[in-house]
Amino acid sequence: MRSAELIELWRGGQRESSHCGDAVICDTRGVVEAWGRPGQIVFPRSSCKMIQALPLIESGAADAAGLTDRQLALACASHNGARMHVDAVDQWLRGLGMGEADLRCGCHMPQDKDENRRLTCGDESPCQLHNNCSGKHAGFLTLNRHLGGGAEYVDPDHPVQQAVKAAFEEVTGEVSPGFGIDGCSAPNWSCSLAGLGHAMALFADPPDDLRGRAMRRLVDAMRAHPEMVAGEGRACTILMRAMGGRVAAKTGAEAVFVAILPDQGLGVALKVTDGTTRAAEAAITALLVHLGVLPENDPAVGRFLTDPIRNWRGLVTGDMRTAPGFPA
Repeated sequence: MRSAELIELWRGGQRESSHCGDAVICDTRGVVEAWGRPGQIVFPRSSCKMIQALPLIESGAADAAGLTDRQLALACASHNGARMHVDAVDQWLRGLGMGEADLRCGCHMPQDKDENRRLTCGDESPCQLHNNCSGKHAGFLTLNRHLGGGAEYVDPDHPVQQAVKAAFEEVTGEVSPGFGIDGCSAPNWSCSLAGLGHAMALFADPPDDLRGRAMRRLVDAMRAHPEMVAGEGRACTILMRAMGGRVAAKTGAEAVFVAILPDQGLGVALKVTDGTTRAAEAAITALLVHLGVLPENDPAVGRFLTDPIRNWRGLVTGDMRTAPGFPA
């Protein structure tokens, strides 16, 4: 079985390029619909941050620290590094009696234009608070304080990461074949795409137990605070707003995207083989329209899929479209 053609780009009446990948729609019993290879092993990257945040709640660490829903959304975030994100993580760490130096995520320039401009014009360097994963790492530090682990909480054998691994394997229903080190220095465990979709279905239709309640809290936090999950101009935030808080959506590096649909009890997971973000955003948009949670005429659909492609003079030069058979 091969990956499926998902997204095409057309110019001058001819197909100029195409993006292949794999996608699944799952419920808690298994795969409902699939394109390409459901069994393909993938690194979920940042799309699985809600899984990585499960031990934060299940352990009692979140409640012990008095975390708000806004902070729980930030624990699931790949944020822009806007001032509101930086300040929120800073305040969170201060509440723990910690600071930026306790993070292990590294520094990069923020994606947020205003904060990027402020640093550039002020000849300032970014700090770890600007890292798009700093909210997740604040969650790791909160859990680590609760567990009493050592400072290097990103080490694969650290109690924090072992708790994450256990949660990951339980909700995917798979023994992970291994891990890679993510951009933020934390281990990222691999699984099949179907396993990732199954995990998202569990978040959509959780059991009535401690883990289920933790899943529900994280999904509700993401849906209530889409601005914290990504930021202005980002697909996760735009799509969640467009769906009126009915769905949680989360991207990951190298063109992974997931969605959690509580009303339908469904989870969605996809991976574009060539790692192109625009194709992953277009593909998840198409699947959300297919599932009836995103109106076909919503501006978000135009932005990520159906609007004409224009050149620097504003002339229409082509269009993006779904490949034949995707979605059915």
